[in-house]
Amino acid sequence: MRLFRSDEILGIAEETLTFAREAAENTHPDEYMGLLRGEDARSLGLEKSGTVITDVLVVPGTESSPVSATMKTNMVPNDRQAVGSVHSHPNGVLQPSDADIATFGSGSVHIILGAPYGESDWQAFDRDGTPTELSVLDVALSDPEEQFFDFTQADIDKELRR
Repeated sequence: MRLFRSDEILGIAEETLTFAREAAENTHPDEYMGLLRGEDARSLGLEKSGTVITDVLVVPGTESSPVSATMKTNMVPNDRQAVGSVHSHPNGVLQPSDADIATFGSGSVHIILGAPYGESDWQAFDRDGTPTELSVLDVALSDPEEQFFDFTQADIDKELRR
């Protein structure tokens, strides 16, 4: 097991990008906002070192309107898997505002989704707001419900003995 993972973001899982686009469309005409989380590429069967964006975390208490979305900073988890953010622009503009760039400090990749939220209606940016390439990767993601309920009585007994 490696102690440190590569900071290089290799791309975003296609399923994760689809989820974010659908969530933005469902939130329209209000902005949508979430945090991006990643996994080691090797755990997803890739032969490369780096991180693949696999999840969107919606922070409780996030407030949104047609012109902004705001997270309650005290609700943001201290998460080692966090790699950036995603939010939508209901007006379709795929450029970060000054307010957007001010929130880009944490993480290395930030995605803006624009209405009408089609396959090409998004752009990735670095923390300075400069457009950057982000590959969409066809990787198999595990079902979170399967992981959550993946334990046996022996696992429970082991935890109780700690």
